[in-house]
Amino acid sequence: SRDVIAMATAIGLSHNMFDAAVFLGICDKIVPGLIMGALAFGHVPAVFVPAGPMPSGLPNDEKARIRQLYAEGKVGRDELLKAESASYHSPGTCTFYGTANTNQMLMEIMGLHLPGASFINPGTPLRDALTKAAARRALAITALGNEFTPIGRLYDEKSVVNGVVGLHATGGSTNHALHLVAMARMAGIQLTLQDISDLSDIVPLLARVYPNGLADVNHFHAAGGMPYLISQLLQNGYLHEDVKTVWGGGLSGYAREPKLGSEGELVYEDAPAESGNENILSTPAKPFRSNGGLKVMKGNLGTAISKISAVKEERHIIEAPALVFHEQQEIIDAFKAGKLDRDFIAVLRFQGPKAKGMPELHKMTPPLGVLQDRGFKVALVTDGRMSGASGKIPSAIHLTPEAIDGGPISKVRDGDMIRLDATTGNLEVLISAEELEARPTAKADLSHNQHGLGRDLFATFRQMVNGSTEGATPL
Repeated sequence: SRDVIAMATAIGLSHNMFDAAVFLGICDKIVPGLIMGALAFGHVPAVFVPAGPMPSGLPNDEKARIRQLYAEGKVGRDELLKAESASYHSPGTCTFYGTANTNQMLMEIMGLHLPGASFINPGTPLRDALTKAAARRALAITALGNEFTPIGRLYDEKSVVNGVVGLHATGGSTNHALHLVAMARMAGIQLTLQDISDLSDIVPLLARVYPNGLADVNHFHAAGGMPYLISQLLQNGYLHEDVKTVWGGGLSGYAREPKLGSEGELVYEDAPAESGNENILSTPAKPFRSNGGLKVMKGNLGTAISKISAVKEERHIIEAPALVFHEQQEIIDAFKAGKLDRDFIAVLRFQGPKAKGMPELHKMTPPLGVLQDRGFKVALVTDGRMSGASGKIPSAIHLTPEAIDGGPISKVRDGDMIRLDATTGNLEVLISAEELEARPTAKADLSHNQHGLGRDLFATFRQMVNGSTEGATPL
C-alpha cells in the first residue's frame, strides 16, 4: 500500500502544472509513500503539513492492560470498546509513539515540516497558524521567487542520516527500517541496515514515550519536544546542521519552538535550555540508553530488525525452543487453548513482502504479553512486521530472506533451540550448518491471501517486490 500511495502521489503530480506541492500525510504508510512520490518529482518544492496528535485520553499502558485482559477472556467486548473509545477520542494521530508519530518526527528532523509543527494538537489556534504558514512557505520557495528549494536539493545523504539519528534517539517505529531505506532509494541514495545499525551503536536514546515509557507524545511535546531534542542533538554533534530545509537555512532553525504573538501571528523562540521532564526527555550526557532504540540482528537465520528500547534488559537474551506457525490466528488459538504456557520462541513465517505484503502482526502483542507477564520466556521471530508501537516482546522481525524464498526460517522445526541475543545482535537456530542445509524448505498454502479485500490489485507488487533489507519495494 505504501508503494500504491507513492504512485497515486505521482499521478497527481504528473500533470506537470505545479510550482510547489503541500502533502497532508500523517500515518503509517502514507508519509513514506508521499515522500517517495514527491522524490519522483525532485524539481518540485514539497512542504509536509501535519495535523498533530489528539489530546491525551486513556493512558496507553491502561489501554494495553485492557487488551491483555480481553485476550485472556477476563473482560468482554463492551469494556474493550469503552477503553478503545477513550483512547481514540478525537481528531489527530494516536498519542503513542508508533509509526504515525515517528513519521512526524522524521519530517521535522529532516527539514520537511515547519519548525516545531509535529505535535501541536488539532483545532487549536497555533495549529491553524502553522498550517497557514506552511502554505505560505510553499509559495515562497518556488522557482518564481528567490528561495527555490525543490525537494531533490533538500533530501540528500545528510538529511537521510539526520532521519536515522532521530529514529534512534527517540526509539521510533521498526517500520522505518523499511521505509527509510525505500525513501532513500527514491532519492538515488543507498541506505543499508548496516548503516542503520552503525548509527544505532553511537546515538543515545533520549526519549521515553510509550511503549518505551509511560508518557505519550503530548507529554513529550510538553517536556520540550522536537525543538529541545534537535537542539540537544545539534549541540552534541549528532546531527548535520548544514542541510537545506523548507524553512530556509540549516537545521538550527528547528531548535526553536513556535508560539502565537500578541496579534495571533506565528513567532518563534529558542528551545528551552532544560528539559521540562527528565523522565521523558533527556540529554546526551544523561541518556536513557547509550545506544539507539533499534538493533539489527544477524545469524544463520538471516538478517532482521529488533526494537529494544521498550524491552527490559533482562529479556534482551532469550534462548528457547521454537514453535512454528504460518498464521497469527494459529498463535491466538493456541494461547486460548492453554498450549503456550511455557518458554518458547514463536516462529511466524510466510508473512513477508512476497508472501503476503507484510501485514501488521499487531494481534501478537496481547497474548505474548500475557505469557511474558506470567513469567515465561517468550519471543517472536518472523519474516513479517509488527505494529510500529510494538516493543514489549523481544522480537526479530523483517527477517530476510523470507520463507517463501526458501530462507532459513522455512527450515526451522518445532523444538529447535533458537537464541535471540539483542546485546550482540545475534540470531541463531542452534543446529549445525550441515543439518540446516540438508533440511527441506517448508511450504505453505497462501491461496487464501491472493484474492479479496484488494489483494488482487496488489498481486503485481507481491510478484516484483524485493526483500525487507532493500525496503520491500518493487522499484
